Amino acid sequence: MDEKAIEFIIRLTNEALLVTVIICGPPILLSMIAGLIISLFQAVTQIQEQTLTFVPKMLIIFGILAATGPTLGGVMLRFTLLCFEGFPKVLF
Repeated sequence: MDEKAIEFIIRLTNEALLVTVIICGPPILLSMIAGLIISLFQAVTQIQEQTLTFVPKMLIIFGILAATGPTLGGVMLRFTLLCFEGFPKVLF
């Protein structure tokens, strides 16, 4: 394999990991914070309802994805263009 191809594959792998963190980070982080707040509320009030955490977390995840959708879509588009523009380097 050509040295340029190996360099492209390493760059592509690094970019894929970075894109994964960028896209998954905000929803997971906010969902964890909401879960912590709801758990504290449940501990203080002694409400032990299992479904109490589900709905707020889903609303938060939906809201953050709706709010950051264009930005995350741009990140995914740039990564896709990087992949498609670099594939000829690997193949030929």
